[in-house]
Order: sequence, then C-alpha cells, then structure tokens
Amino acid sequence: MKKSILISVYDLEIGGIERSLINMLEAFDYEHYEIDLLVFRHQGDFMDMIPRDVNLLPEKKPYTVLRKSLRECLADGSYLAAGVRLISKAIARVRAARRKLNEGPGYIQMQWEARLSSYYFPRLPKTYDLVISNGWPHDVALRKVKARKKLAWIHTDYSKLEIDNRLDLKVWREFDYIASISADCTASFISTYPELRPKIVQIENIISPEFIRKMSQAEDAPEVADMFNVVSVGRLSYVKGYDMAVQALRTLHNRGMTGIRWYVIGYGGYERELRELIARNGLQESFILLGKKINPYPYINRCDVYVQPSRYEGKAVTITEAQILGKPVIITNYPTAPSQVTDGVDGTICDLSPDGIAEAIQSLYHSREKRNVLIHNLKDRDYSNRGELNKLYELIPS
Repeated sequence: MKKSILISVYDLEIGGIERSLINMLEAFDYEHYEIDLLVFRHQGDFMDMIPRDVNLLPEKKPYTVLRKSLRECLADGSYLAAGVRLISKAIARVRAARRKLNEGPGYIQMQWEARLSSYYFPRLPKTYDLVISNGWPHDVALRKVKARKKLAWIHTDYSKLEIDNRLDLKVWREFDYIASISADCTASFISTYPELRPKIVQIENIISPEFIRKMSQAEDAPEVADMFNVVSVGRLSYVKGYDMAVQALRTLHNRGMTGIRWYVIGYGGYERELRELIARNGLQESFILLGKKINPYPYINRCDVYVQPSRYEGKAVTITEAQILGKPVIITNYPTAPSQVTDGVDGTICDLSPDGIAEAIQSLYHSREKRNVLIHNLKDRDYSNRGELNKLYELIPS
C-alpha cells in the first residue's frame, strides 16, 4: 500500500521555494508514495508545472485569504478574515516599532494572520502518513491536517529574519521534524532556537540538472544585449540587496565600465523604490528589471556573470542553477554563503556592500582568465541530488 504525503504551500507564484518544490515533485517515487498538494490559493505561473501524478486538492475559499489585502477580503465577503487582518496589523506594528525593524511589520503580521486564521479554517478530512509544510508560516499544516508525523521546512537564515520569535517557537515545537536545506541554515536556526536541535534533519533543495539545461535552451532571451551581461534572479525586496546592486553598477560606470548591463528577473513590493533608485542614478538603460519569468534559464545561460547581492539567504537555488549552466557566480558574504560557494573555486564571495559587489564584478570583467577558471571548475561538479529524497522517505512511519 502506498504511503500518503500531503505537501502544503500558499501559492505557486514564481520564487525559489516554489521552484524547488516543483523540482521535488518531479523527483518523487510515485509507485510507492501518494502525494496530495494543498495550495491555499490556486494562482501562480507554476500551477501549470505540477506533475500529473500529483493530486492537487480543490481550493478552499477560507484558505485563500492569507496574504490578501484588507480591501480584497472585504470585496469577496471574507469579513472574519478582514477582522483578523486588522488585529494582526495592529499587533505587528507595535512589535515592529519596539524593535525598529528594517523590513517593518510585514513578516510579523503574516505570522499573526496565520496563527489567528488557523483557528477558524476548515480541517482536511484525510489522515496522512506525513505532512510537509513547505512554506512559512506553518500554522495551517500544523492545526488543520491530521498526520502520523509532521515536518516543516526551513528555507532561510533565521538569525536575520525579523519576526516574532516567541510566537514562531510555539509553532516549531509542535512539529516532529524540521527540515533544513543546509548546514549553515541549521546553525542559524539552532542559534535562535537551541532547544529544537533534536528535531532537525538536513534535506537539500532537490535539483534536476537535466531539467535546467533543457529549459535553458527552450527560448531566446531577446532583452539581453550583446554586451557584458550580469543577471540576478529573485523577488524584489530589501533582503535581496538590489539597492546595493544599483549602487555597485553606478560605481562601475563611474570607473568607465559603461558596457555592463545588469538584468534582474523577479517581482515584488520593492519595485517602486528600486525604480526610483535606478532613475536617481541614471541607470534606466543599464539596470533592467525584466519582471517575472516562468523560465529564467535562457537569461542565465546568456549572461557573463550571475550575481546574488543578497543581505541573507538560506541556500539560494538560483545560485546552484547558474553553476549548473556553467556561469561564474558572485555572491555577497552573508552568513550562509560558504555553504554554497567555495571562494575562488566555484564562484566568488565578495564583501556585503556596494563596493564589494563592484570590485568582484570588475575583477571578472577585466579577466577572461579568471572567468574561465571558475567555468572550468564547474564542469566536473555533480549537482544532481535526487538521493536527498531518501532522507524524507525515511521519516515516514512504517
């Protein structure tokens, strides 16, 4: 008899977590495991990429309200959700103000909305062998799904996440397992929640090099100019460090390297501020926001350098994808960076600053030899890791 697994996620908009989920679903052993997928809100370009063997559960209206605006909640008659949003927003503002958070109350508000909403959301009728909550916050999978074992996933550096840690800890305590995508993610998580060490199991993001190489040849990337091209992929947010990237490109242009074009694939709430910064620096023709792309791989495949200018990451799947495509990679020196790149071997780790990013790009811009060394070192690397799923299978009760 097949073992039953439920995986929950908010939506399937384009993002690193969602992309890694699609890769994992592609790799499952469907002869022995039955996979139900709970997508709270049936939206996102990756909805069409769900494998046929996956049973996509019907959308439940109460679940869709998470992350909706107050106006959206009122418009579709979700008045209880609107009340929860107002309460959560008030709590989050107070707590964020006390801590003077860079990112404001957004993450804390998400926590409280998930917490309060989970009390009135409907339960799922089926009992599973294993439930996997793929996206934070994890309240719904914890309280509304029956399972013999429950697992929640860490995708980021918890030492940098600006959240309500006391509320967060209450949720994590109730899971049987906590999956971490890297040793550094584990270390940062344990430094925040030391008592949870026994629950940790390390399972890397599942990646299919064959799929990525195939997709990189699927279409042209006409927006990419015949110049020295830099590409970055990720949501437009303060965390991803695109403000530093703009400043770095301005520095490079000031030094005479005007032939550099920087393309960013992604979308998010930071777009307006970023466009204003680009305009203030006179880089409208050189720092190009391409928006969301279902398939970013042709753009990565045609770049000269891939740059991840983030303030922090867990283990960015896009970095590994760029390495699979044989591209020199530059990442900033956030705490988990050494878990993904060996400086000078399969990429470059630069100072986490505009000047650091500029120096690293300048070094590779002026030296084809340095770029070729990095490219050569990537050729013999095996990035296939489907074996990571065995770690997940071992957690399922017999």
